[in-house]
Amino acid sequence: MSNRPRFEDITSATEFNSWYWLKKEMVEICKRSNLPSSGTKFQLRDRIMYALDNRGELKPTKVKIKPTSIFNWAKAELTLDTVITDNVSFGPNFRNFMKSQIGNTFNCHGDFMSWVKRNIGKTLNEAILQWKVFEKQKRDPSFKSKIAKPNMFNQYIRDFLDDNKGASLRTAKTYWMLKKQLPTQDGFVIYERSDLQLQDSAD
Repeated sequence: MSNRPRFEDITSATEFNSWYWLKKEMVEICKRSNLPSSGTKFQLRDRIMYALDNRGELKPTKVKIKPTSIFNWAKAELTLDTVITDNVSFGPNFRNFMKSQIGNTFNCHGDFMSWVKRNIGKTLNEAILQWKVFEKQKRDPSFKSKIAKPNMFNQYIRDFLDDNKGASLRTAKTYWMLKKQLPTQDGFVIYERSDLQLQDSAD
């Protein structure tokens, strides 16, 4: 059984951040604390932590920088020379163009979209070449896609199975369940070889 305290008994951001919380738990905490309950898991965590250390106040939000480009990605005729702008959109017009150049195998996955957003000023031709690089990487048996930082479960499972060849997914999940009940330094649950002793402690 977890030793994690009830949220109502937590008095500081440091204490809150010493434990693993599900997103749905943080959504509920925000609702009960009269805080906005939308956003990513990290945004919810930061919002709760700020409120704990600032008498329930809402964390100031950063002013979003508005795109400067007026290029109409939804209706413009796209070409290989079209330059990626800060208001790039991945709607039907963009996807149809990419399929016309690559074929129906094209899919607008997260890695590709992140690359496009980071490369304002480059052309769609360069974006196509990069998409093909991603596809080539996927065909490499040794390649492993990067797991997003908030997805601690997937990262833990991958690291556990990499370090324990022959172990089953069920076993990995068992150790994840044990590990996430323990306090952490920063709210992140990460795999460590010493986790293999957790099963003995639970018995």
